[in-house]
Amino acid sequence: MTTSINKELRFLDAATVQELMVQQQVYLIDVREKSEYLGEHIPGSQVLPLSQFQAEQVNLVPGKQVVIYCQSGNRSNKAALQLMAAGFTDFCQLQGGITAWKQSGYPTKINKNAPISIMRQVQIVAGSLVFTGTVLGAFVSPWFLILSGFVGAGLVFAGVTNTCAMAMLLAKLPYNQRG
Repeated sequence: MTTSINKELRFLDAATVQELMVQQQVYLIDVREKSEYLGEHIPGSQVLPLSQFQAEQVNLVPGKQVVIYCQSGNRSNKAALQLMAAGFTDFCQLQGGITAWKQSGYPTKINKNAPISIMRQVQIVAGSLVFTGTVLGAFVSPWFLILSGFVGAGLVFAGVTNTCAMAMLLAKLPYNQRG
């Protein structure tokens, strides 16, 4: 079933996308980061990360419906706006992203050897820095507490702006570029 928020943004539910896949009438584009795609993705999809997304990279395939998706819909909305700004009109989004796809019971391709997700990496690094700053601040010098405060301020900034500098840096590491 196709639903619309407005005349421009179009969505397909997981069942409709699955049906199009069975009929080989879909060109599925994953706009999550490469490390997320490597960890798990919908079979047959291509990765075009939002961080590097350019509308001209999207190839319209005659007879196939272009469907973009991400984890839950936020990044695919951003990619959709870029596509619309470039004049694309014949595409849809997977409503609810890969999360809705999995909740509907449809298969994903999982790579157990892929790097852990960027958000988990951010949590590990940020938590380690805060813990280290706190311990060093308590036992070595209170000046080390600045480290914990700096990381906390960075996390607040990331939440407010929806831009995480640490995630962008971690995404550039070689083990997150494999594949």
